[in-house]
Amino acid sequence: MKRFRRPTIRVSRPRPSDAISGLVTALFSIPEGMAYASIGGFNPVSGLYSGMVSTLVGSVFSRTVLMVTTLTSAIALSAQSVLAQAGLDPHDIGNIAMLTVAVGAVMLLFGLLRIGAIMDFVSSAVMTGFTAGIAVQIVAGVIKDVTGYKPDAHNTVWKFVDAFAHISQWSAHAVIVALATVAVWAVFRFIKPLESYSTLIALVVVTAVTAVSGTDVETVGDIAEVPNSLPPFTVPDLSAFPDLLLGAFAIALVALAQAAGISAAVPNPDKSRPNASGDFSAQGAANLVGGFFGSLPTGGSLSRTGVAVSAGAQTRWAGMFAGIWLILLVLIAGSAAQIIPMAVIGGLLFVIGFELIQGRWADIVLVFRTARLSAVALIVTFVATTQIPLQDAILVGAAISLILYCVQAARAARLVALVPDDGGWRVVDTPQTLPADGITVLDYSGVALFAEVPRIAETWPTVGDDNGRSALILSVRTLPDVPSSTLQKLLRAHADELRSKGGRFMLAGVRPQLMKGIENAGLVDAVGRDNIFEATDRVFESVDDAYAEAKRWLDAAPE
Repeated sequence: MKRFRRPTIRVSRPRPSDAISGLVTALFSIPEGMAYASIGGFNPVSGLYSGMVSTLVGSVFSRTVLMVTTLTSAIALSAQSVLAQAGLDPHDIGNIAMLTVAVGAVMLLFGLLRIGAIMDFVSSAVMTGFTAGIAVQIVAGVIKDVTGYKPDAHNTVWKFVDAFAHISQWSAHAVIVALATVAVWAVFRFIKPLESYSTLIALVVVTAVTAVSGTDVETVGDIAEVPNSLPPFTVPDLSAFPDLLLGAFAIALVALAQAAGISAAVPNPDKSRPNASGDFSAQGAANLVGGFFGSLPTGGSLSRTGVAVSAGAQTRWAGMFAGIWLILLVLIAGSAAQIIPMAVIGGLLFVIGFELIQGRWADIVLVFRTARLSAVALIVTFVATTQIPLQDAILVGAAISLILYCVQAARAARLVALVPDDGGWRVVDTPQTLPADGITVLDYSGVALFAEVPRIAETWPTVGDDNGRSALILSVRTLPDVPSSTLQKLLRAHADELRSKGGRFMLAGVRPQLMKGIENAGLVDAVGRDNIFEATDRVFESVDDAYAEAKRWLDAAPE
């Protein structure tokens, strides 16, 4: 008996390019991590801590070798929504630790149960709508930082309306600093060798100019103190766990959906196959450990994975180095981050929001050009993301994806007739009525979903009162192992009807697992075991056998 062997995690020797890539990723994590924490309403320092231990642990266990596990914009906003809906203080480190650990537990459970395939049921259209909604949420979340005016509205759309209605109250200094940040980023974005460092360069240049010129703008130091020390050990507040469990599930779904996209986009350099369930477990471990060291919930980050790859990452050591480098940078010069203007972080987040939409623009156009139902799913998910809490929006999106799958699967189901043609079979439309003393062969292609049965029933040939000895052969070679009870009732009814009028109902292409399913449901007894022809390695061999048997049966009928 062959034993199942659990895939091993390969840790090769670190390379110089991995160390350099890790340093670049760590430097990039300073502005981006703080920015993401800020838009979630958290202490910006939490964004720094989220790129340390969690990133290190995630890279050790990840099956997508180059994936960088850290805080993302979607996770930050989702975490804010979950804590707000639970009525918990987002600045309480015990609440944050409990949320992060709960998210890690859900992710680890997903991984251990090997349900990575769950992400196959979140459609691209839904994820596109969700990402576009997140981009709008990001921009809305930094209106105060880039304008100096705090909108008095909770609804995402009304934040923009309120801000533009009070444009006279905007801070000229904040607006200028934010625009300068975007301008510097844009300039270096077009310089190919420096493209990957454009965000970091914009942060450093504009921060330095603002500090030297003494421009009066709000800084990170005005919001929080950044210590030159490791993140403190934090004990999760267990009393908050019941209020956070459902939200933790939603955040895990958001994070895992993002990670699935990275797994598909960034192949492993060692040619090993990525594994969604293995990545679930790795991110679960990262959150379970990181929750005790000041980290917000984390997941696979497309932006920082992209930075790592463009900076020369070759092995999983690149992500491990990123966590180590960030720890060293904070220990040596963490307090220097206090001079960073919030308008700079806001400007960078405007850029990130723009890049999110730009990255999905081709998908948006494709969906609207080709699939109406998918376009509806995209719009509904986008609206949900901007109007209701994010943890609810992703659940709405998952439900829409499932409905979309069911509708498309039901539409794809077909019942066609097959007629002999030069030693093969030709596809024709199903007849309205079974021919008297004749053989009709039907081929059913579908997933046997209950929703598709009414469409199949509409095209099923009727049996006349004077039909004689008609034989009906149904090819079920593409049906799943356990067809729906609705389909089984349909087949049983037609078998009973045909037999009551002297006819014969036969099934061809029945696989062993399908045979077990219809045996347990009692369908074998209703059809008759001698009317069931099992599938072979030749596609239509069982149909040929059933047709020959039906012909023999008709020829043997008394005149």
